[in-house]
Amino acid sequence: MAHTARDRLINAIVYFAANTEFCGKIKLFKLLYLLDFEHFRQTGKSVTGADYQAWKFGPVPVSLMEEWEELSGDLGDVVAIVSGQIADFSRQNVVVRYGVIFDDEEFTPRQLRIMADLAARYKDTFSPKMIDVTHDQNDAWDKVWCEGRGVHRTIPYSLAISDDAAGKEELLAIAAENSMYQAALAAARGAA
Repeated sequence: MAHTARDRLINAIVYFAANTEFCGKIKLFKLLYLLDFEHFRQTGKSVTGADYQAWKFGPVPVSLMEEWEELSGDLGDVVAIVSGQIADFSRQNVVVRYGVIFDDEEFTPRQLRIMADLAARYKDTFSPKMIDVTHDQNDAWDKVWCEGRGVHRTIPYSLAISDDAAGKEELLAIAAENSMYQAALAAARGAA
């Protein structure tokens, strides 16, 4: 069976919600960004296919943000957003619905390793610290955000690869080829 980017996005959300604490919207969005950009840095391909924009509090997967307020369909079938109290404030957490299990068949060993590393590293991290993680100077978000001048601009995956990275041209060629393939698939689906 072909694994779609949407299947991987949904399963990555299930994975992070099940394997980290305090997994609210901000933390989840940061984990997805770190997953996608680290995998792209290594392979020239994202995991979830999400497009991220530079917002004040960091990178935002735009299509997921648009469906966030009313989760329904395939995503609403596997996770829910539940209010909870932590210390003296209320927050919303992503919770895996009863009976839903993570499908590791959707992922390559490298993708699984990156997800496991991120979940372990940020397991108990609250969202304010996650904001700090994605705001490193000269990282992809920072280069686009540019002190607010890049608000809501798309963060190119190519910024995940440093200028002096070995194999940068090969990775960018893989990315271009993958982009053409995805566009052809989308066009074929639209024609069907």
